[in-house]
Amino acid sequence: MSTARTRLALAISATAIAALALAGCASSNPLSGGATPKPSGSSTIVIGSQAYYSNEIIAEIYAQALEGAGYKVERNFNIGQRDAYMPSLENGSIDLFPEYTGNLLQFLKPGATATTPDDVYAALKDAMPKGLTVLDQSPATDQDSYNVTADFAAKHNLVSIGDLAGIGGLVLGGAPELEKRPYGPTGLKDVYGVDVGFNATGDTTVDELVAGNVQVADVYSADPLIKTKDLVTLRDPKGLFLASNVVPVVSTDIAGKIADVINAVSAALTPKGLIAMNVQSTVDQKSAKDIAAAWLSDNGLK
Repeated sequence: MSTARTRLALAISATAIAALALAGCASSNPLSGGATPKPSGSSTIVIGSQAYYSNEIIAEIYAQALEGAGYKVERNFNIGQRDAYMPSLENGSIDLFPEYTGNLLQFLKPGATATTPDDVYAALKDAMPKGLTVLDQSPATDQDSYNVTADFAAKHNLVSIGDLAGIGGLVLGGAPELEKRPYGPTGLKDVYGVDVGFNATGDTTVDELVAGNVQVADVYSADPLIKTKDLVTLRDPKGLFLASNVVPVVSTDIAGKIADVINAVSAALTPKGLIAMNVQSTVDQKSAKDIAAAWLSDNGLK
């Protein structure tokens, strides 16, 4: 998963730092769910984000969209991972948070078997804790995905994973553990009839793909390298991968009030659009504030 694994390592490091910071400034440990809720009747909407640049960009889009609609917003970004922020959502100290359907479903209900976007979304709605709900899911995702180079896709007329069936000599690249994952070589054969060899490419996955040493690579679907290296993400209509669409998690107390604003954002947020914003962050070094403002303006939401 190349840079996705690097990104995950950075996010985990940031999580540890964020958790320590929260423990130092709060009256109780955020991992225990003891963060102080907002006063009853507060009109300020508190928006959180993970300690991950892509998630912060989405959170900033939510914030600016709500401010444009006249709401008072407080930002509580870079909190960390789910163990740190879910208690704050459940006790009401955070009102709104950008999440990912499949990953959140697995966190809330580890035994869930849904994989396709609609099935995962439906299961997630049923699994939400009391006092929380989800608004509309977005077409944008941040999940495992199989990618090929644009030249390879054009040569073989590739659109979906199943189109790889019948192409000889395919080698799949990814993290070492991919070889044994249900969506690895065995899953490709069982679900799509695609035969592949395997090369544990780790952090060099995209480089190996571009060099032609592997023909298919597992890359996170929002990875900026998909754009900068001119890759093509193959569609997964049979749900080989667990769908993880961007989805707003929100307090039920305000869900109806802000739904129109946030659902409009979700509808406009596309896979390519999310990748493009991630490129602006990692390559162009633009701030989340500026990226969000430009995106809202470009999509007629500001």
